[in-house]
Amino acid sequence: MIKKTLIALLLATLFVGCVSEYSTVLKSADHTYKYEYAKQSFASGKFAQAVTLLEELVTLQKGKSSAQESLYMLAMAQYCNRDYEAASQTFKKYFSSYPKGDFAEQASFYIGQSLFQSMPDPRLDQSATIGSINAFQTFMDFYPDSPLRETAQKQLFVLQDNLIMKEYLSAELYYNLGGYFGNINAGTESNYESCIITAENALKAYPFSSMREKFSILIMKSKFQLAENSSHEKRVERYRDAEDECYGFLTEFPESSERKTAEKYITKCRKVTGD
Repeated sequence: MIKKTLIALLLATLFVGCVSEYSTVLKSADHTYKYEYAKQSFASGKFAQAVTLLEELVTLQKGKSSAQESLYMLAMAQYCNRDYEAASQTFKKYFSSYPKGDFAEQASFYIGQSLFQSMPDPRLDQSATIGSINAFQTFMDFYPDSPLRETAQKQLFVLQDNLIMKEYLSAELYYNLGGYFGNINAGTESNYESCIITAENALKAYPFSSMREKFSILIMKSKFQLAENSSHEKRVERYRDAEDECYGFLTEFPESSERKTAEKYITKCRKVTGD
């Protein structure tokens, strides 16, 4: 018990000492001392301390030999502190300020990587996702032989999947809303039509997506439901369109779990069209 108490007291003393030293550094006018302490903080994983010190120092370091290092270290400290939005901006600042700098290649990669780390849920705004894609593509253009290229390429696939999922969820939502008229898009007469447009645009943009079958199922089902709910003058034409869609679906996905659905739709369509 006494041993544990002594250890606790020692740790408390060390903590107070570290806090006291950090407070002294913050108040110091010795920029070299501050910079060395910032580097020490970064090396020991105290990224929040490093960020606070470096945010002040990067302006003061301009024109000095340590300017590049301090700006890049600030960006990495922000990244390690999980402030990804700030990190991305600081890496971007480094790359624009020092396009041929010592850390230019890494900074270019981490612009995209920072945004990748803040990639939002597919249901949310995808500005960060798009920004990350653009940044990684720029990185690979500038550094085609970089050892980080493979990682960037893998991240691009993940980012693209996020965008595809957003489109799928949008199309699926339209389908599920079905005949609800409260949110119909301008230029469409039903949510089924909006589902078809959204899914078809996604397939055009991402023709080799692993979700191709899922989009195709939504299109097939929506076309059938659109025919089912059509006015008399559009009914036959839309059933024919739905029937063609079903045949196309079966040709592309003969082993699909929705095969029976497609066959059922074809039977119904042919009864209406008389084909």
